[in-house]
Amino acid sequence: MTESTTIAIFEEKKVRKVWYQDQRFFSVIDVIAILSESPNPRRYRSDIKRKLVQDEGFYQLYENIVQLKLISNDGKQYETDTANTTTMLRIVQSIPSPKAEPFKQRLAIVGSERIEEIENPELAQERMKQLYEQKGYPQDWIDKRLRGIAIRQNLTDEWKQRGITEKRDYAILTAEISKATFGITPSEYKKLKKIPEQSKTNLRDHMTDLELIFTMLGEKVTTEISAKEQPENFKQSKKVAYRGGKVAGNARKETEKELWKSIISDKNFLENSQQKHLPTNKK
Repeated sequence: MTESTTIAIFEEKKVRKVWYQDQRFFSVIDVIAILSESPNPRRYRSDIKRKLVQDEGFYQLYENIVQLKLISNDGKQYETDTANTTTMLRIVQSIPSPKAEPFKQRLAIVGSERIEEIENPELAQERMKQLYEQKGYPQDWIDKRLRGIAIRQNLTDEWKQRGITEKRDYAILTAEISKATFGITPSEYKKLKKIPEQSKTNLRDHMTDLELIFTMLGEKVTTEISAKEQPENFKQSKKVAYRGGKVAGNARKETEKELWKSIISDKNFLENSQQKHLPTNKK
């Protein structure tokens, strides 16, 4: 599951959470207290941890649980067992409680769907389309968004061919394309659209049609140049990324001259989700 589809129980106010190493960590004791309904959740937590390691062979449990400071009922901060979404879901699977059963069933369904998508990739795209429809995005926007995902995948595949595999390097190259296309990096774009800094929401889910189109153009041209010239190192790939983004940037500027308005919008979908439409471009 992605951060956007995290099981709702982890977002309850009763569950304390903290941001750590670009992930959200949840209080283990809080989740156990809610799902187990045990009169002694601390002892229950110890029993579950022992069961996971000794009976179920989850030997990585202790290294996956991180002690982080969380505010207690007395208003003070104490070191508390926390776990990220993946580890927390694994713990939930070992809680023998009626309240935990719906989450276990959901995990089984997600696992089944993932296997189906591996066998038939078109199912993944169809489910993604349905998800956007449920959120209220218009059909023509969804078509562009899905096409943009395919183009992005082609670009990352091309970067892998050039020996680029680190997530940090992908981010740098993406920022280079964005700066050349829009004059700002993705992080600056998020600030412009007032998307919370710690949010895992994808910036592109808040772009207008034209913003998506020029994003696609920059990445597609970058892919084509890279495939043709086959840069041999990261520095060369960075130059290619700039050139690909510049093509899209020039096209954006020409479009803005014709439309007499900026393509770059400061609106985001969160502000308009109740009206179920995407923001219009900034005048």
